[in-house]
Amino acid sequence: MKRFPAFDPPEYVDWQPDPDLVRQFAETWARDSDRKAVVESLSHEKQLDLYRGMVRTRLHDVMLKRWVKQGVISKAWLGTGEEATTVGPVHALDREIDIVAPMIRNAGACCEMGMSVADMLRGYLATADSPSGGRDGHVGSLGQRVLQPISNIGNIPPVTVGLALSFRMHGIDGVALTWVGDGAVKSGPTHEAFNFAAVKRLPVIFVIQNNQVALGTVVGVHHLPGTFEELGEAYGMAGWSFDGNNVLDAYAATKLAADRCRRGDGPVMLAAETFRMGGHATHDEREAREVIPPELFVAWGRRDPIGQYEEHLKQSGTTVEELEQIEAEVADEVQRAADEALRSREGNMPEPASALEGVYASEQ
Repeated sequence: MKRFPAFDPPEYVDWQPDPDLVRQFAETWARDSDRKAVVESLSHEKQLDLYRGMVRTRLHDVMLKRWVKQGVISKAWLGTGEEATTVGPVHALDREIDIVAPMIRNAGACCEMGMSVADMLRGYLATADSPSGGRDGHVGSLGQRVLQPISNIGNIPPVTVGLALSFRMHGIDGVALTWVGDGAVKSGPTHEAFNFAAVKRLPVIFVIQNNQVALGTVVGVHHLPGTFEELGEAYGMAGWSFDGNNVLDAYAATKLAADRCRRGDGPVMLAAETFRMGGHATHDEREAREVIPPELFVAWGRRDPIGQYEEHLKQSGTTVEELEQIEAEVADEVQRAADEALRSREGNMPEPASALEGVYASEQ
C-alpha cells in the first residue's frame, strides 16, 4: 500500500519485502494442521476482506495523525503495526452474535464489527452525533456489538467476562473477546476476570496483546519470562499463541478458540506477539524512540503486517490491480468519513445541558 513519509513510522516509508520473512509468513500457520485447514478454507474474497480491514485500520490512524499535525486534535492513540492482532480475531468471530471489547489500539475492531469510520473520527471530535454523544473519546456501540473501552487499564476484562456470563445465562451461543495489554495483565481486575472465567468455564477469549511495551516500560523489565504463552496455565485455562503480525495466523488461532468456546469447553487465552511502532500516543513518539531499543523498531519494521500480507496475497495469485483497487476504495471511504466528521464539528456539538443526560438510571 501507499506509504506516507509524514505519518508512517520511518521503518515503513521505504518498506521492501524480506524474502525469508515472506516465506515464514505461510509457514507460521502451515505448521499446525488445524490452523492450516482453517486458512485453506478461506475464500479469496474473505482473504481480501482481511486485507481491506487492515488497510482501513491503517488509514484511520493516518487520518488521526494528520489531524494532530494540522491541529484539529491534540493527540491520538494509534495501532500502527498491530493491525493483524485486531483484524484477524474480529473476522474469526460470528459478528451477528459475538461481542468484542477493544482497547485503544484495537480501534479497527469497531469498523470491522460494523461501525462507520465517520463515527470513529467523530469520537475524537466529541460531536453530539458521536457514539458517546460527545462524552468520551473512547468509542464503542453495543448496537454493533462493540463494548466501549474503559480508560482505566485492566478494567475491561471483568466486563467482558460479564458479557460471556450473560450468554451462558440466556442460552446464547455467543463468544466475548477482549484484548489485554502486556502491562494490564498485572492489574487486579484482570486477574479476577481470568480466574472467574476459568472457574465458570465461560465462552470468552482473552488476546494478550504483547506489543513489547507498557506505556514506556519494555516488557522484559515488567514481566518474566518476557512472553505470555504459558500464562493461561496459571488459571487452568486453555491457551496458545499466534504471530500478531500475521493476519492469517491470528484469524486461524482465534477461529479455533471460538469453536472451543462454543463447544462449552471454557475460555481461551491467546498470546499475540506484536510491536507498537510509535509512542503510547502521538505526543510521546520521541520518548518512545529514546526508551525502546532502536533495533526493535528495525526488526519489527521489516515485519509490517500489511506489507507481508500483500506479498503473501500476490504469491497466492491476487493481482496488484486488485490490491490497488481495494486501497483506493478504502482511502476514499476514510476521506469521506473525515469530511463528514469535520462537518459534524462545525454544526453539531453537544449542548452543555446534555452532560446531565444519561448519568443516572431512571424508572422510565
